[in-house]
Amino acid sequence: MINKKLYRFMIFLGLLLMTGCQRLDQVPENQFTDTTYWTSIAKAQTALNTAYSQMMSSSYFFYNEGLSDNAYNGRGDNAGTASIAAGIFDASLGRFKSEWNSRYAGIKTCNLILENIDRVHDADAEEILRIKAEARVLRAWQHFMLTTWFGDIPLLDHDPTLEEATSISRTPHADVINFVLSELNDAIAILPTKEEYAASDNGKITSGAALALKARVLLYEGRWSEVAEATDALMNGEKGSYALFPSYSGLFLSDNEYSSEDMLSIQYTPVQRMWGELFDMAPLSAGARLNALAPTQELVDSYIMLNGKKISDSGSGYDENSPYTNRDPRLTYTVVYNGYQWQNEDGSYRTIYIKPGSDPSGTALDEYSSGSSKTSTGYYIRKYWDPKHLNSLQSSINLMLIRYADVLLMNAEAKNELGQFNEGTWAATIGALRKRAGFTDAAATSYPSTLSQEQMRQLIRNERRSELGMEGLRIFDIRRWKIADKVLNGWAHGAKYGVESEDNGYLRVNYRTFDASKHYLWPIPRDERNINKNLTQNPGY
Repeated sequence: MINKKLYRFMIFLGLLLMTGCQRLDQVPENQFTDTTYWTSIAKAQTALNTAYSQMMSSSYFFYNEGLSDNAYNGRGDNAGTASIAAGIFDASLGRFKSEWNSRYAGIKTCNLILENIDRVHDADAEEILRIKAEARVLRAWQHFMLTTWFGDIPLLDHDPTLEEATSISRTPHADVINFVLSELNDAIAILPTKEEYAASDNGKITSGAALALKARVLLYEGRWSEVAEATDALMNGEKGSYALFPSYSGLFLSDNEYSSEDMLSIQYTPVQRMWGELFDMAPLSAGARLNALAPTQELVDSYIMLNGKKISDSGSGYDENSPYTNRDPRLTYTVVYNGYQWQNEDGSYRTIYIKPGSDPSGTALDEYSSGSSKTSTGYYIRKYWDPKHLNSLQSSINLMLIRYADVLLMNAEAKNELGQFNEGTWAATIGALRKRAGFTDAAATSYPSTLSQEQMRQLIRNERRSELGMEGLRIFDIRRWKIADKVLNGWAHGAKYGVESEDNGYLRVNYRTFDASKHYLWPIPRDERNINKNLTQNPGY
């Protein structure tokens, strides 16, 4: 993460670096590799800020949901999500090349910092050590993301020569993970807690953030006892004080940035660095130009009732003719549906009518029509809507990559897998999340002691989906749970606006294909293998 005040120092050099290291085979020809560059700690910080900015693009953050069963990319092929979701791709798809190049660009930046920062004379030794630790966490993050998508990858613990870059082989996934964990362990021992940083350093990686990333790495590997140990430490305050922000909806507003829940974020600042994906995701009547990514009916159906029951459960009270009544409040804070009470920038409310003919006055412009630039599913995205947006819905709200709620969910999942889930675990994790969301019925907030381990597993998994919906994490969950081939084969659906004879009237919006024999890993980009013949290909490609 980056302190917003420092962006003005990094824009030019960041662009220069990005143009100079897009492939492993290119000889870097930018100022970060010039031995005369490393003359001050301010310049070292500029390089580090660039590494922070390369963590994740806002496009990936949002459109990754289109890779999962949470959303559908119905306009174009943003971030390759339409092609990947439909299973109609090969190793030449631009998303694979872009993911590979951008993450190795981030690794290169970190390696240049680590190999050159000791050239800075008369610098504070502790500050140098801390910058190195930050760079090592960022380098670990990039390797983790690469191996999560591609499996075996080239591990770069130094900036390679041209010869190395064009001949390096793939390192086994297990070895990459060991490297990532080792880097994080070393950094955790060095980095300050968030309380030890000055307010002007808000956004920098803390020891707590590094430990939370370690927990996520372990989670994806299914190393349950270690996940429990890491998350217990965070919940006990061993690496800083973290807590759920009191308001779920307020958590995603600019007024509440750097809250007690924000652990690791992509940093933005007004004018100089902003994101604008909701321009193609929010309701058109709210100022969007079209809809490219829309929540699915499958996501909407996953939100439970206020009494804690699934909509399909007996006695849930679910009414298909009034489907959004008495539902998990997080649905309203995440998804815009027909009849939605939309809060305008001035604080007033208006009703958004999406289903054709639903406006009782007959005068409103419906937000859905088949084959138009409007939503393809009958739903829009609300989460991360910025009331203080600029033109074209440009926003500077930080996008959270890891928040404390995820730590609680990781802890719950690990404890259940270990057979250690009990009433105390429930109260500290799922129960706390539901109370923060707005549940008051004891049937939803009290410990369900009669559930089997498998039933609790499904409850926790669904809680992750509801709590983290439209935050880009669902695709990683369904891949690690090995259920992607079950939930990503067949039709993705929209609201009940269609012909009754087809799926009971629910819109069929996209037919998806996920081949379990190969799609759990992405192919190594074709262009990279053309450059380096030692890069083998994943099975099936």
